[in-house]
Amino acid sequence: MSSKPTSMTQPSALRSLVFLLGLSGICAGFERENCKNYDLQFERVFSVPGDAAMLNSTLVSPEVFNFTSVPYNISWYDPGGREMSNQRGHVLVSGATLWFLDLKIEDSGDYVSIVRTPSRCFRQATKLVVEPPLPGECGRPRKALQSLTNMVTDILSCPLKDYISKLDSYNVSSHVTWYRGCERIMDRTDRYTYLDTARLKIDGVERKNNHYYTCTLRFTLGGMERSVSETIEALVSEKYSLAPQVREPANEIIKAPFGSNFSKRCLVFVPCVGKPDVDVFWRKGEFSYIFKTSIDRIYTSEKRTWNQERPITGVWLERMLMIPKLMEEDFNINYTCVVQSSRGIATSYFTLLPADPNVIVPIGSALGGVMVLFIVSIVTYYVFKLDIVLWFRRTFPILYTNTDCDGKSYDAYVAYPQPCALGFSKQVEAFALCTLPQVLEMSCGYKLFIAGRDCMPGAAVVDSVEENIQASRRLLLIYTAATFTGKRHASSTGSNNNNNDVSQSEDVYSDTRQQLECVTAMHRALLERSLKVILVELEPISPAQLALFPESVRHLRKKQGAVRWWKNPNARTSEDEETGGPAASLSPSSRFWKEMRYRMPVRGKRGTYPEKTALLSL
Repeated sequence: MSSKPTSMTQPSALRSLVFLLGLSGICAGFERENCKNYDLQFERVFSVPGDAAMLNSTLVSPEVFNFTSVPYNISWYDPGGREMSNQRGHVLVSGATLWFLDLKIEDSGDYVSIVRTPSRCFRQATKLVVEPPLPGECGRPRKALQSLTNMVTDILSCPLKDYISKLDSYNVSSHVTWYRGCERIMDRTDRYTYLDTARLKIDGVERKNNHYYTCTLRFTLGGMERSVSETIEALVSEKYSLAPQVREPANEIIKAPFGSNFSKRCLVFVPCVGKPDVDVFWRKGEFSYIFKTSIDRIYTSEKRTWNQERPITGVWLERMLMIPKLMEEDFNINYTCVVQSSRGIATSYFTLLPADPNVIVPIGSALGGVMVLFIVSIVTYYVFKLDIVLWFRRTFPILYTNTDCDGKSYDAYVAYPQPCALGFSKQVEAFALCTLPQVLEMSCGYKLFIAGRDCMPGAAVVDSVEENIQASRRLLLIYTAATFTGKRHASSTGSNNNNNDVSQSEDVYSDTRQQLECVTAMHRALLERSLKVILVELEPISPAQLALFPESVRHLRKKQGAVRWWKNPNARTSEDEETGGPAASLSPSSRFWKEMRYRMPVRGKRGTYPEKTALLSL
């Protein structure tokens, strides 16, 4: 009888001994492999019986080894040290991921993943905790805490995003169902809206939204329809902080010159009530962060904040990026403002490029210089036009045609009011017979025909006027205000009845000659364009007096102007004639005589040729 118990306990003791020897062998094998131990992952995997669970190894990472170029294999071991393999309906090994499709309480424990390469191996443990649900509750015993903002639209995020991403990599379809407590939430009802596959939008959050929300992910894997759930404890808060909005920079390109002082602000607005937990900092390139110390060449300022009440309640944040002197290495780089908050990360950048060469200033200076030079040249020309043209004629006479062979006998025909004619005065007569010849003939060498001096006795008036104007290159029309306004000056201070007939005869003769000269001159100048008329104005003409002039004279005066003797500082006025005023200037270099010489024919030395003049003719 006593032998039975002994015989019955021997197999059990033998099995225990074999298990211990096997476990020690595995552990000794781990030690002999000398795997680098990354210990237990900080993240635990919590689940309940009947749900699925996913364990991920973090060993397949560039921080551990170069898995893209080095061959490797990965193995999973259960808490007892046995290598795990696929078990239909329960366990699915998929590389760095270990799936439990139908959890049991006894599945809790530390699961080891070992990655082996041709030269090394790495070891890591992941803890799985399977605990029963709490009595009377529909959610999971472990709950994630998320806050909702009162009186605004807010969002709950399902903590199963890693599951969804892994299933998507397998091309496995999945869908999420939300529950409020034990009650299922239908999409687009009672202010609830499903966003994508893992978020729930709640319109107009209220106090009653303080509740437990469960998201259940359903999928098919390993031939089984499975599910996994997470529960969120949502707390409605009066204080809130929404996603930050980066206002500056605006993903823009900024140009700045080399060596300049540069600064740029990061301006962020956070819609919130209360103080938001937001951090703002600058990053140069992809990985180089810029810190708030002026010891560095590139640095940032302290974060500055201020509140806003309207139109949207919130807080503004500002942090300046400062570069005291731009260097070549600072250009062609993105400078990114990074904003971190519980609502996520927001970024915005600007690209710094060297400024284009400032061609506006030199071009503007050049154009300005050319414009100034042009204006100065124009002003100089108009101010000194007479001197320039007369100098050119005097210096280069060979450029101008010799007028001796043009068939003309006179350089100018001098027409002025004759004695007893309208507008006659001693001033006019003295100017025509004395002053004009003294300068133009004696000093300048011109040959003039003066009606009161060079007329042949007994010649017919019409023939004389026509013949001598035809033989002249210019016509000098000398006039005063009275010449065309009907004012007749007496030729002598006394008068008697015996001489009336003679005076009237002389008046008719003088007026006829004056009219012929004027009409012939205007006809040739305006219609035939065969004669140039020089208007010589001896005294100022008022607008009222000018209105009484013949239309042809007014037109010619408006078109080409008149040479104004009365503007000569030394010109003798009618009052001077009576009081013995200063004599007129007889210098050819005075302004009046320069203008007369400018309008008179050019005394050139170039012979006449059939071809046109090659150079300018002034």
